[in-house]
Amino acid sequence: MRHPEVPESLDSWWILHRMFSFDRLGWDLLPKEDRQEIVREAEKAFESLKNSDSTDIGFAQMIGHKADLMLTHYSKTYEGLAHAQTVVDKIRLSEYLTPALSYVSVLELGLYDATGKIHASLAEQNLKPNSQEWVQAFDEMVQAQAQVPHNAGRLWARIPQRRFVCFYPMDKKRGEGVNWYMLPFGERAALMLEHGKIGRTYHGLVTQVISGSIGFDDFEWGVDLYADDPIIFKKLIYEMRFDEASAKYGHFGDFYSGVQFSLDQLETYLDGNAVPALNVLEPARS
Repeated sequence: MRHPEVPESLDSWWILHRMFSFDRLGWDLLPKEDRQEIVREAEKAFESLKNSDSTDIGFAQMIGHKADLMLTHYSKTYEGLAHAQTVVDKIRLSEYLTPALSYVSVLELGLYDATGKIHASLAEQNLKPNSQEWVQAFDEMVQAQAQVPHNAGRLWARIPQRRFVCFYPMDKKRGEGVNWYMLPFGERAALMLEHGKIGRTYHGLVTQVISGSIGFDDFEWGVDLYADDPIIFKKLIYEMRFDEASAKYGHFGDFYSGVQFSLDQLETYLDGNAVPALNVLEPARS
């Protein structure tokens, strides 16, 4: 059954964020030869997740006390997230990493506007709602959205290679006084249209990845922002605070931010002699 009040979405990568505290003092006490051996083992394990058509992994040194290191895992299957988690837990480096937070979600492209048009198109065809013919036509129209160039390029894009990253979870309020889910579809669609206009004014300055987490984690969505200048995070999120979809209906979890770095900078991060760099020349993988 396709509920007329429920906006459809296109889903792609499964995403697992894992944040850790790093025992840097304990690491520094290890002999140099042991550290190098552990780094080589970790690099080999991470390479198996990075250089794959079905998985990807991102690294970020986090700023603040909430976490030291964030690993962002992408997988084309849910089981692939389990594999990635096990790969990390089995390497010797994990002895110096204490889990601080995890978040499970799936990359999502919301289709508020398209859903409304699909329902209108089916009504014009005089198909009985939720009949076999109606459901088949509905599903075909939704899947056709995956071929729209703008959507196709975003669905299976790999982790953005931009220097700075910000992650936070969020909900839409559903209390007794304010309940997003009790608004008519048309009102929600209009609010999301206005909300999206703010994001589009930052086109080229920020790459946004929205992932759905209903049924997988404590909040309803996870939001990743990637930029070449961290001040963009403040400007974008602050401006969105004045948008009704956020100001009245948004509820946010903790924010985490840091600097992304390349796999070949892992040893630099662990030894702490410099801030690890992001190799922006890393080849893009489809």
